[in-house]
Amino acid sequence: MLSRRGRTDGNFRSLREAGRLDVVYQCILLAFFTSGAIRRDVILHVILGGPPRPPLHLIVDGRELRNVRTDERTWEEILRKVLSGGSHPGIRVERGSFQELLRAMSRREIYVLEEKGQDIRSVRFGESPVFVLGDHVGLPKKDEAFALRFGKKISIGKRPYLAATCIDIINYLLDSRMVGRVI
Repeated sequence: MLSRRGRTDGNFRSLREAGRLDVVYQCILLAFFTSGAIRRDVILHVILGGPPRPPLHLIVDGRELRNVRTDERTWEEILRKVLSGGSHPGIRVERGSFQELLRAMSRREIYVLEEKGQDIRSVRFGESPVFVLGDHVGLPKKDEAFALRFGKKISIGKRPYLAATCIDIINYLLDSRMVGRVI
């Protein structure tokens, strides 16, 4: 996921005021949480492009994620802590850009979500597909073009959906097919 405005430090009062880190929180929530459990087969990569030191690569790994709840306040505290240099089980921060992340994953099946792409229901996914999506602003055209060098466009529908909704739909479809995933 690319969060074009997401803050790259812990200096914020609320997630919404932190370059819309509330969108990142919503994506985390729908990527990992089911009723009473955490998805251990999901890794969420978020590239934060906001001030003061972009880009920053936030990695949330369901295999190691611990001591979390679903409420926004908990995630506000966790994100503030890790963006300020602290640590939390299953969450880490590295320096890195969107294009560097895609290059590192270029040997995997990469799918860029876009309304005009191939219908997701007709796609046969391999073992560990990678899904690329933007935040509430969307992917910049140059980054979308770069991603398409390694993958192809797929669509969950002809309407634009919230990023978190896209993740929820992808999880549902993959659950029905029982495959691991990276978002």
